[in-house]
Amino acid sequence: MLIFLRLTFRNLFRHKLRTGLTALGIVIAIVAFVLLRTVVDAWYAGAEATAANRLITRNAISLVFPLPISYANRIRQVDGVTGLSYSNWFGGVYIDERNFFPNFAVEPKTYLELYPELILPETEKAAFIKDRKGAIAGRKLADTYGWKIGDVIPLRGTIYAGNWSFVLRGIYRGAEKKTDETLFLFHWDNLNETLKKTDVSRADRVGVYVIRIDRAERAAEISEAVDRLFENSLAETLTETEEAFQLGFVAMTEAILIAIKIVSFVVIVIIMAVMANTMAMSVRERLREYATLKAVGFGSHYLLGLIMGESLVLSISSGILGILAAFPASNFLVTMFGTLFPAVDVSTQTIELSLIASCLIGLAAAVFPAWRVITLPVSEGLRSIG
Repeated sequence: MLIFLRLTFRNLFRHKLRTGLTALGIVIAIVAFVLLRTVVDAWYAGAEATAANRLITRNAISLVFPLPISYANRIRQVDGVTGLSYSNWFGGVYIDERNFFPNFAVEPKTYLELYPELILPETEKAAFIKDRKGAIAGRKLADTYGWKIGDVIPLRGTIYAGNWSFVLRGIYRGAEKKTDETLFLFHWDNLNETLKKTDVSRADRVGVYVIRIDRAERAAEISEAVDRLFENSLAETLTETEEAFQLGFVAMTEAILIAIKIVSFVVIVIIMAVMANTMAMSVRERLREYATLKAVGFGSHYLLGLIMGESLVLSISSGILGILAAFPASNFLVTMFGTLFPAVDVSTQTIELSLIASCLIGLAAAVFPAWRVITLPVSEGLRSIG
């Protein structure tokens, strides 16, 4: 066994430059694979962070059209509804259009009750609820722009015209890694009171209702009950689970996600071809040595083990280095994308897929060279120049 390992490593490092360049190629391919898969995971993070006992009610025609605030009392009376809040997408711009982050006008007390994963100190929560000009922001968002509690945050309205100012009263953190820490929330009453003065036709309207239900398995039943309340009205509703609501946004870019997934696997196929070429060259140069081993009695299984071992050691060790390098690369990705993705994290599944890909690269690259050595007659191998 010791001789086997010594031969494997000696063969591996016989041409250090070629081995090093091949290893570098595998590392880069694995890093690219991990980053592409991480971007896909980040795209789905919003849907995966949803709660099974929350429903979203919106206008049946489109999310663009609002719903009357008067719907709230009727929805609360539906059997199985245990909590209700509402929000409006504000679409404000902070200083420059490049500074994108989701900002919503919400009913603060009920909204925070329905989203316990937004963890806010009680003092900050009380200050936010009390101050109608107050706002809260996620930790990631606050860190991105260097905000501190008490800062005045200016937003330029796009959907709701004008210059708006809010006092930052709290910075929340997420209960889990996938919890969105890029949200900016302020009082719906603040928005509504301003609209009553400037654009009364848009006042007393909400974008969506957030509903908490008693049991997740009753989601379909309660959704139908809510929608029946407003059948044949001027603003009919569509109620669905929070996950389905989030996946609706993901579906808009599904073609892009599929393309990214395909590219991630194409990268692996390309490096597999490069690795196969490396192993083919390495084995061709040592055909006489393998023929000598066969002549003195070493069987096909031993030769197969040498070639497979060399290939797997190179591919797996390079794959592990690639995975380790992917973590600082993903941190750089977070910095580069800012608040575009709510959560960027290298998942366990991505690491497992990378390790599997490393093994497949090694196995696939060694198949043809190993078959050639095993089937090559000893006499022909001994005549080989390499």
